[in-house]
Amino acid sequence: MEEYYQIIGYTGSLLIGVSLMMKNIRHLRKVNLFGAATFATYGLLVGAYPVLILNSFITIVDIYYLVQMNRKKELFSLMPVLDNRHLFLNKFLDHYSKDIHRFFPSCSREEIDTAHCYFILRNLLPVGLFIYKELSPEKIEVLIDYAIPDYRDMKNARFIYDAESDFLKEKGYKEISAVSTVPKHRRYLLNVGFLKDNKMQDKFIRRIGI
Repeated sequence: MEEYYQIIGYTGSLLIGVSLMMKNIRHLRKVNLFGAATFATYGLLVGAYPVLILNSFITIVDIYYLVQMNRKKELFSLMPVLDNRHLFLNKFLDHYSKDIHRFFPSCSREEIDTAHCYFILRNLLPVGLFIYKELSPEKIEVLIDYAIPDYRDMKNARFIYDAESDFLKEKGYKEISAVSTVPKHRRYLLNVGFLKDNKMQDKFIRRIGI
């Protein structure tokens, strides 16, 4: 039984340690919550009441802030980049180049120079990029749909593909496609409503407004 208690204690410690290495504050709070709750359970089981009290308090704090985050209303908007050689756009691309390359390894600066670029603003902060090229008057291909690590919580995606779909429909677009060989990005595309193309293995398609 003592070994069982130690496993619970080590698990709680590991979760708390992992949470402190996370950049995304929402994910940090969630993992820290589970870690603190697990460690509080360990404190209760072994009679270490200072451990129980401290981690119970941390659990309550994490729950409080997660509730506040879920209640907080955020303002999203798209800001077009009128000049694709704009200094801020290039600084943004340079700063996040390694992270962007992880998800979009085949996208080049040459493609971006001739594409439609938009900054995703969240409470007026530039937290992502939405870059696409026109394949036809009704079809577009997404080259980059990127969110910076601190704001990678799917809200940007829901804004682009759901709340802001009218923006794309007003331009006459009816179909969005994306090509990806990156497993994590492919899962993301499926999560936001894209479907695998039957003709091309690495291509995903989403009807606008669906």
